[in-house]
Amino acid sequence: MYHDPCIVSRNYYTINTQLSHRLSKMKNRVNIWSINTQIMDLAVNRQARFDYEILEKFEAGLVLTGAEVKSAKDGQINLKGAYITFHNGDANLLNAHIAPYKQAGRIEDYDPTQTRRVLLRQKEIRYLQGKLEEKGLTIVPLRVYARNRFIKVEIALAKGKQQFDKRETIKKRDNDREIKRMLKNRD
Repeated sequence: MYHDPCIVSRNYYTINTQLSHRLSKMKNRVNIWSINTQIMDLAVNRQARFDYEILEKFEAGLVLTGAEVKSAKDGQINLKGAYITFHNGDANLLNAHIAPYKQAGRIEDYDPTQTRRVLLRQKEIRYLQGKLEEKGLTIVPLRVYARNRFIKVEIALAKGKQQFDKRETIKKRDNDREIKRMLKNRD
């Protein structure tokens, strides 16, 4: 089949201009999730990193009331001794202490360590439930943070450490600290 060079080049020109016009429109679009993502740590569970060997990490949402969100953003949250369980196909955070928000006034029947729902995808819930059935594995929260206006919790599939593992961790940390100190003094 014979093509006239003028027609082919004209079609090529119109196609290129249309593509460049579409690309310029796409450049003008702003993805608010990728540009202004501000992450602020609200609570970190340092004890969990010492007591457990972290195997996998997951990010999940946390269902809180308005006063709990304000209290958490004030830093009135403690994750020590908290863990994740599953009930009726939902993930729940237990033993996380969120103090009542002082400016909200007195809240009747408020329990600071109440069970709070954790938002995960069904596929992740099924995977974690299967892993929990293995002996020695548990799910612990590592940190709670605010991403833009959402409160997120970083949870981890973890295996408990034995006493000698903890001593090994302490020894390694002390050695690293000593090496850093020697390098700093050498300069």
